[in-house]
Amino acid sequence: QLQLVESGGGLVQPGGSLRLSCEAPGFALDYYAIGWFRQAPGKEREVVALISQSGGFASYADSVKGRFTVSRDNAKNTVYLQMNSLTAEDTGVYYCAADQMYRWPGGIYDYWGQGTQVTVSS
Repeated sequence: QLQLVESGGGLVQPGGSLRLSCEAPGFALDYYAIGWFRQAPGKEREVVALISQSGGFASYADSVKGRFTVSRDNAKNTVYLQMNSLTAEDTGVYYCAADQMYRWPGGIYDYWGQGTQVTVSS
């Protein structure tokens, strides 16, 4: 079964940057569109970005548009989320998830990672 593994989270100051990675050891990710989600304490999980299987299409939530960039390197079997100009409102657990189709903003995500914590604080 496909297992997704996120990495790259951590503590960063407001205005800083982080790059998250999503990998699937032993599986080809290029079959899937990959979404990035986040869940802040006390809030519902929300989708922040989605990238198509080829990487030719990407979509973003309004809250991150212009600050976050989703990309993928299918040769490395990795999807990235570059996050810039981070604010405290970006704090949360970030998850990647796989969908067999590119569907925005809704999707059917069959596989999820365990999440990586992002904390934006001074």
